[in-house]
Amino acid sequence: MADLLIYFKRPSSWEPSINLYYWDTSPSSNSVSWPGVSMTADGDDWYSYRLSGVDKASLIFNDGQGKQTRDLQREGNGWYFNNQWYGRNPETAITPLVVHFKRPTSWQKTIYIYYWNTSPSSNSVSWPGVSMTADGNDWYSYRFSEVDTANIIFNDGTWRQTDNLSRNREGWFFKDNWYDQNPQRPAIPVITAMPKGAIYQESQRVTLSSNNEDDAIYYTTDGTAPSVQSNLYQQPILIETSTTLRCIGRNALGEMGAIFEFIYTIDPNADFRKPTITASQNSGNYQEAITPRFTITDPRETPIIAYYTNDGTAPTTNSNIYVQGKAINGLTGPKIRLDKTTNVRFLIIDGAGNETYADFYYNVGDKVEEGDFRAETIYFLITTRFYDGDPSNNFFCRDRIKFNAAGEAEDPHWRGDFKGLIQKLDYIKDLGFTAIWITPPIENRSGLDYHGYHGYDWTKIDPRLESPDATYQDLINEAHARGIKIIQDVVVNHSCQYGIRGKVWIDHLPIKYFVPQGSQQGQVNYGPYQGNLGNYKNEFREDNDNPVAPDWFKERQTSDPEGVVPLVDPLTGETVPKEGYNPNRFFGIDANNLDPEWYHQDGFMAGGDWENVSIQTKHLAGDTIDLATRRDNVKDYLINAICRYLDMGVDALRIDTVKHVERNNLLEYINAWKTHKPGLFVFGENLVKGTGWGDLFGDDNAPSFLRPWWYTRLGDDPKDPKSGGDSGFSVLDFSLFSTFRDNVSRGSFSGIGAILANDWVYGDATTLVTFLQNHDVGPDNDFRFRFQGNTEWAAAAYNLLWTIRGIPCLYFGEEIEFMKGKPQDIIGNDDTLDETGRAYYGPHLEEDTIQTTQSHPLYQHIKRLNLIRRRIPALQKGAMSQVNEWGSGISFIREDQPSNSYVAVGLTIGSEQQITLNNVKNGSYADAVTDNKIDVNNNTLSFLVKANSAGIYVLNGEGKIGENGSYLT
Repeated sequence: MADLLIYFKRPSSWEPSINLYYWDTSPSSNSVSWPGVSMTADGDDWYSYRLSGVDKASLIFNDGQGKQTRDLQREGNGWYFNNQWYGRNPETAITPLVVHFKRPTSWQKTIYIYYWNTSPSSNSVSWPGVSMTADGNDWYSYRFSEVDTANIIFNDGTWRQTDNLSRNREGWFFKDNWYDQNPQRPAIPVITAMPKGAIYQESQRVTLSSNNEDDAIYYTTDGTAPSVQSNLYQQPILIETSTTLRCIGRNALGEMGAIFEFIYTIDPNADFRKPTITASQNSGNYQEAITPRFTITDPRETPIIAYYTNDGTAPTTNSNIYVQGKAINGLTGPKIRLDKTTNVRFLIIDGAGNETYADFYYNVGDKVEEGDFRAETIYFLITTRFYDGDPSNNFFCRDRIKFNAAGEAEDPHWRGDFKGLIQKLDYIKDLGFTAIWITPPIENRSGLDYHGYHGYDWTKIDPRLESPDATYQDLINEAHARGIKIIQDVVVNHSCQYGIRGKVWIDHLPIKYFVPQGSQQGQVNYGPYQGNLGNYKNEFREDNDNPVAPDWFKERQTSDPEGVVPLVDPLTGETVPKEGYNPNRFFGIDANNLDPEWYHQDGFMAGGDWENVSIQTKHLAGDTIDLATRRDNVKDYLINAICRYLDMGVDALRIDTVKHVERNNLLEYINAWKTHKPGLFVFGENLVKGTGWGDLFGDDNAPSFLRPWWYTRLGDDPKDPKSGGDSGFSVLDFSLFSTFRDNVSRGSFSGIGAILANDWVYGDATTLVTFLQNHDVGPDNDFRFRFQGNTEWAAAAYNLLWTIRGIPCLYFGEEIEFMKGKPQDIIGNDDTLDETGRAYYGPHLEEDTIQTTQSHPLYQHIKRLNLIRRRIPALQKGAMSQVNEWGSGISFIREDQPSNSYVAVGLTIGSEQQITLNNVKNGSYADAVTDNKIDVNNNTLSFLVKANSAGIYVLNGEGKIGENGSYLT
């Protein structure tokens, strides 16, 4: 349901505070008392108010001081000015609307435009409308007179027509999409060369391409300036000696681009092998002082220089020299004494200029206590979508590229990075969070792998996240320096479709040989993927560098970047490249012929598989291949890989796709990591859309052994949680979340009490990780969309999450209602990330915008909730009791006996209420929200809570914590 947006022009005699009183809404919404809700001042005496989830209402505008309009009605957005409704701002000058339409080849050549619902209102037209003007190249246009907004249908007078469209500015409609510029107008040519100009040991065949498919490219190889009289590029250029290749392009309109220069040095003796470094003592925890030594090895006779720092700064050529000289047989430097936690960082440069960066992290001294993770609050972010600190590592995945009106690729999927996250740690700290959960940082491979859940090499951090001065270790260190913990997301269940680098190969053909039906090799024109779909940043256009690939594949990993040298498919005997050849040979897998040492062979999930045991041995999708997690080789690989990150300082782990791995098998991994790092907090995602009680209460359609609570227990009776104790593993609280679609999204707490009443089912409900939404789910529209309810309802939901049992977790952007109501992930075939809850957040964190971001009422609300929770131990660790929920409110007690912390909480949603709790401890209470003091001597505590606010009465409490905001007053 669309929101109703209302505007009102204040008469000069009215008071400056304008209210909107409304009733008789459709759909029905909460009633308001006179004089109504305050409208937002927009400037020039205009005021606005948005009625969420309402499309029509009865209204009265008033100033609260006796002046008011008559009873009004409105359906659809409207501007009320001088006692009259308008469909647009009547004080804004009209810019006549101009629309353009590209005729599909199958349509008749006379094109009509049928329009209605114009603003300002104009004469109606009868079907099929009025003829459009032919502008050439099958483009047609129509210019409205005194109209700036209209609903439109383009048609050819027969049965061919577009969908119902609307437009409020000049636009070009092309292939079912609106553009702000003619999408077929060629851009100024930009030339790229593949392989790029660099030093090579052997001759190179260079392919040139331009950003427009039909651009002409002219080039020279003698270093002179190219022109239209120079060589016309028609086929790859053979570079056999050192050459300066200069190019220029001309588009179809005759416009010339800039000159592009590519310098190739052909040197058979060139050295591309980087030096390596090893330590006598590995990174990790040490109780006593240590004296590690470091050995550099380089395969050439030329000397190396190793620079280092031990103060955490990035090493440069101005840093101290650790060792220098020939390292062909290994060159070991002096001992470095370390008696405190130290990050030793190296920059090693060999005689050919090859650079190696390396980090060694040593935690020296008494073992750091991990603490109780229930004291934390968590900020969850997709690293690549948060903030871009280093544009040089940006990367477009080959799926779901966004193009602008000029046909240029925008919004690289790999955009945010560790450098950007480090730069914005203070933003997260100011918001009050003490832990950051990041998506999996390991190296990934897939057509859409920006989120990190397509693991390819668990032992390496994806280079698209790091920068020379912003490694994963840097992020951990910088976070710790601010008192912030790092939670690493871990995938145990599956790998990407290429296997695991250096361990197991999955049969594929190189993607650079894929030719779509109707295309030709070298003619792919898809953003940066010009020529073919191979990795455009790889010298050889290959994104599968697995060293355990067969020889026929490995030979193409370092050759033929254009994908034109014939390759025989060993499976079928057919030769590629070949137009329309079976896409599964490039992108799919044969589930029956996977290596059983590493993978299950039970096929793909479908239908009812999601709710039975087959979920634990079948593949999720073609790029998430189910690992044989019981096999010792799989365990050893994954456990040891993650232990390395724990040694680097990772504080906690979040496990993906929990129910896809049998409980006892998963606990083998978790217990190994907890043994390696005692006190480690580990929680996981077991996604359910419902109560999730399994076999317990007859309200679930799946067995307990797939449900969240089962993984928090050790028993073997699916009908008796108490048959076993706490497993030491926690889960995201999907049972609570699943109620939010029907309660907080509608301004109610109804049903939450029933969920909390079953907390006894879990091993320890106080360790559950609670949330309103995340990257996969939201509380609206069948759990697929970001929260779209009223802002005050969101505030009430956060009041709940920050005061009930569990560890609250916020998904990035919630603090400003970022992408409110949008789908959490792509839904339609043509959706791009900018249309979803995974849109890039960076524009809200820039120097000129961050102050606005931090002034958002929800930002300030969450900041205060974090402050309150941090100061009251019972809100962090206390058990809940005396839970009483009545739809518009909820009350409860939380008590943490070890810290002698006791608090009585009352929450409201929608209306102000008097809340009474019986059987409380006698004594003096102080409200952390209002500073109100109440002495209790009859075991009854009663207090007033404003609408969508909280009463947090602490026994012997300090009183008010933080400053009043929009919702905690």
